[in-house]
Amino acid sequence: MNANSLGVTIVGCGRVAGHHCVSIGAIDGVRVVAVCDLIEDRAAPYGAQFGVPHYLNYHEMLHNHPEADIVAVVTPSGMHFEHALDIVERHSRHVIVEKPTFMRPDQIDRVYSAAGERNRHVFPVFQNRYNKAVERVRRAITDGELGNPRIVSVRVRWCRPQRYYDMAPWRGTFSHDGGALTNQGIHHVDLLRHLGGEVRTVHATMRTLGADIEVEDTVVATLEYESGAVGSVEVTTAARPDDFEASISIVGENGLAQIGGIGVNELQIFTPYPDTRADHSEVFVGIEGRGAVYGYGHEAVYRDIVAFLRDGASYPVDRDDCSRTIRLLHAFYLSDERSAPVDVGPDTASARLGRPDDTISDLYRTPSPEAGTA
Repeated sequence: MNANSLGVTIVGCGRVAGHHCVSIGAIDGVRVVAVCDLIEDRAAPYGAQFGVPHYLNYHEMLHNHPEADIVAVVTPSGMHFEHALDIVERHSRHVIVEKPTFMRPDQIDRVYSAAGERNRHVFPVFQNRYNKAVERVRRAITDGELGNPRIVSVRVRWCRPQRYYDMAPWRGTFSHDGGALTNQGIHHVDLLRHLGGEVRTVHATMRTLGADIEVEDTVVATLEYESGAVGSVEVTTAARPDDFEASISIVGENGLAQIGGIGVNELQIFTPYPDTRADHSEVFVGIEGRGAVYGYGHEAVYRDIVAFLRDGASYPVDRDDCSRTIRLLHAFYLSDERSAPVDVGPDTASARLGRPDDTISDLYRTPSPEAGTA
């Protein structure tokens, strides 16, 4: 590996952290230099697998590795803000932040502002935008093959039993997780905008039907786009006994497109050129060393980060783009709280999603460094 490659450290060694490491290894110009988790049994295996040191304290890790240009924040969702802000302010590193980036819109503003003051950058991860099927449908919309969207529909029918939520204290909480929409459906929420355009109004109803948790495991909603198009959303983790469907479809002026599969990786219907569906589909199941649902998009994320930092190319998800997706996410919760339609705007924020809970946060906080070690 070229020593001049950008160095990446990983904070949080859950399953997706391994996918980050594998993706980094597939890209020129970037390398993993260290990994960190509060739990030894999580950090040590990744360190051994990828031949890098492992740590239990990210302050110590970053102090020991000044060559680490970037920190990938792969901790529980509700800790992204605290960890990213601390890493930017205290250690002055660029940060990559896994979905759903941050839990609240104001957190986006704080981290981006802190990064800008230090000439550092924030890279949100919405890897499904890079899927072949998604890219083809977006191009068909922008080029006029499908024409302007008229109806955009999302259906996610997945299974997450009680044992899934019992795996960790942060799961199934408003403070650190969010429900089916924030955790499992966040990429579809993003694609509502990425493919359909900006949403004006959301009318949502949420229920908890299949598990003993405080957040929703089921949401149904209708949307109105700024363009005049309409949409429908059905997301649940209360399906039993297995995952059944995760799709987004667009009825356009000139045709119909539907993307499905385990991670919006299959172009299932494409009326402009139906014989090309296989050319724009990918097989995710059985990808060695990575969870099937993650696909190949993380490689493209890191390729774009290298191009941004080395060559000055644009990174495709900027501050405003990220903020609009998180505000749209909050509109679903706010509509449910008010039992009424809500407009999506700069002040759209749920009272529940991302509310503070120090009892849970304390479980995932890293002790501050001693004086002189930061």
